[in-house]
Amino acid sequence: MKFIDEAIITVQSGDGGRGCVSFRREKFIPRGGPDGGDGGKGGDVVFVATSRKRTLYQFRYKNILKAKNGAHGQGKKKAGKNGENLKIEIPIGTLVVDSETGQLIKDFVKPGEAFVIAKGGRGGQGNARFKSSTNRAPRFAQPGESGETLTLKIELKLLADVGIIGLPNAGKSTLISVISSAQPKIASYPFTTLTPNLGVVQTDKGEPFVVADIPGLISGAHKGAGLGIRFLKHIERTRILVHLIDISSIDTNHPLDVYNAINRELALYSKNLAKKPQIVVLNKLDIPGAKEAADIFQSAAKGKNIALISAITGKGVNHLKSQIIQLLNVTH
Repeated sequence: MKFIDEAIITVQSGDGGRGCVSFRREKFIPRGGPDGGDGGKGGDVVFVATSRKRTLYQFRYKNILKAKNGAHGQGKKKAGKNGENLKIEIPIGTLVVDSETGQLIKDFVKPGEAFVIAKGGRGGQGNARFKSSTNRAPRFAQPGESGETLTLKIELKLLADVGIIGLPNAGKSTLISVISSAQPKIASYPFTTLTPNLGVVQTDKGEPFVVADIPGLISGAHKGAGLGIRFLKHIERTRILVHLIDISSIDTNHPLDVYNAINRELALYSKNLAKKPQIVVLNKLDIPGAKEAADIFQSAAKGKNIALISAITGKGVNHLKSQIIQLLNVTH
């Protein structure tokens, strides 16, 4: 299934049914009076957040969604049936924005959360409602109110505790596959990860946490270079970042260049993103010369929260999990 995280859709709530103009007609009752029933209420458009949905793929081909209209009133004071509500399931982490004004309508962050996006029109009153001492035979009824029509921008921002960031081929997919139940595509070429991956990490003590592997960032990602701009938004909700660096990419003469390049992209995209707590993880400790490059980096990055691992062999991974848990416990 194609990963779709943005969509423009139009929703329409149902129109209310019109009231009925009718008069009672029975044998031996020549002046039965008005008995027109009310029209039914139009159906609402309701969004419901659910873990069953992971993308906005459902809106790729069907982007006009309409609830049922209310039925018209009938004689003998029969009210029209209310229009059926249209319930639309969306992934947890979806933002709904009015595309014309840019105003945020609702941010869905909890499973089962429901919200009426567009209210159905009220049904019109039948002529029986208008009978009075001065007007015993009203010959009019109300039309039903029209439903609401809204054009919406739907945007999905994944909900995760930890976001794994780094250059392409830094080992992000391997790391998430080792520490969680996620099974992303892994290969030795850049941009293996074309969509974000979510994994749940089980811990010996306390609650499990959710980690997101974000497609590799490159210079200019904040302007749309590579895949970065499209997926940077998915780490805006994370509490901490795991900044993964391939040890072989470290220039021993300028050891912080790779680290600074990624942080620069974060800052240019969002100041808040750049301020998130980070654990800097030097990966591929198993390759020749890794220890020397790691020592040079650590010396240049004094005061940083640094971990050394080999995701492919598992060395240092358990210690990294402990560091993540510690940082999550002090981060709110």
